[in-house]
Amino acid sequence: MMDIESEVKRIAEDARKASRKMAVLSSAEKDAALNNMARELTANEQVILEANRKDLSAAGEKGLSSAMIDRLALNTDRIEGMAQGLREVAALPDPVGDVPRMWKRPNGLRIGRMRVPIGVIGFIYESRPNVTVDAAGLCLKAGNVVILRGGSEAINSNTALAEILKKACVASEVPEESVQFINTTDRAAVMEMLKLDDQIDLIVTRGGPELVRIVTDNTRIPVISHDKCLCHIYVAEDADRALARKVVLNAKAQRPGVCNALETLLVHKTAAPDFLPEMASDFKSAGVEMRGCPLTREFIPDAGEASEEDWNSEYLDLIISIKVVEDMEEAYQHIDRYSSGLSEAIITTDYDKAMDFLNKVDSAAVYVNASTRFTDGGEFGLGAELGIGTGKLHARGPMGLEELTSYKYIIFGQGQIRE
Repeated sequence: MMDIESEVKRIAEDARKASRKMAVLSSAEKDAALNNMARELTANEQVILEANRKDLSAAGEKGLSSAMIDRLALNTDRIEGMAQGLREVAALPDPVGDVPRMWKRPNGLRIGRMRVPIGVIGFIYESRPNVTVDAAGLCLKAGNVVILRGGSEAINSNTALAEILKKACVASEVPEESVQFINTTDRAAVMEMLKLDDQIDLIVTRGGPELVRIVTDNTRIPVISHDKCLCHIYVAEDADRALARKVVLNAKAQRPGVCNALETLLVHKTAAPDFLPEMASDFKSAGVEMRGCPLTREFIPDAGEASEEDWNSEYLDLIISIKVVEDMEEAYQHIDRYSSGLSEAIITTDYDKAMDFLNKVDSAAVYVNASTRFTDGGEFGLGAELGIGTGKLHARGPMGLEELTSYKYIIFGQGQIRE
């Protein structure tokens, strides 16, 4: 226990020292490091894949679902995707030092608000080793130091990735301590991190409800959480049926194990008789298990019965809940009751319905005639994301560069004193 405590404390202290250097790095220095990280990832592809194979083997022995294994798996395309994400972050404008607005007071003082790094960010997350690279790249570009603590299911992949990223930093004359990795799966390390409010400025947590609860219940450090994500699509009575089928199938089946995948489909009662049987055929072809309300099961006889638990479930698998609703108001009530606040969509050809949905649905990302699968930092043009916040303070939706900065006021005077 003491070894873990001492090691985590040392890592945090090193991070705090490095944060002072990171805060004043030039954009050119940070971008050079990011591009070097990208080159090192592709150059070390075999090292990464070998480490990932160990994680996949352990996942198979534990009996993880195919969707969860897909989240964990790396291949050549995904490694190149991580590298490309770093290049895209490097190409984005540097938020640090930006002064979006200045104003002059009657006494002659000129006051502005300047973006600055947050400092030291502790990132506690599960699965998906590509998140390790996204987090390191975004934090570096925003002038922060990151302390990474990934889940046990990806320990080998994350360790290999972190070592590669740290070496790339050193070669680019960026402090090696700018990317820190806690390479133990012992949960005691998390508990030690949460005590270090004098060293760590922000905790970002990305994982299941249990992990988020443990973090929020045991720290005085500000926390931004990315946890349960339960997304809905509402098919209105006037929806283009072919478009609706295409969007719904993509949102559910393209990659079911991720947070922006569709979990509950709501269908207007007048659209249901012709839409649901056709949609059911698409779901069956994709291997999606269907669970529905009594009306749904009239149109899809082989659908299972949906329970209260189903409406509350983030399946992260090829399973979907389906409900036939009386009108938009019932759809709103269902979303308001069960949504996690991440992503909801409406399929409609009616402009007024679309605008009503955008105005009344209170989620981080609200779509008209498009798949919820786009709720992603890369797809939004942010380069990558540290997480997707479902809360309403500081960072909501994909957490990109701007959300990894704070601000300070800068004031220019000419000898003014307060009377």
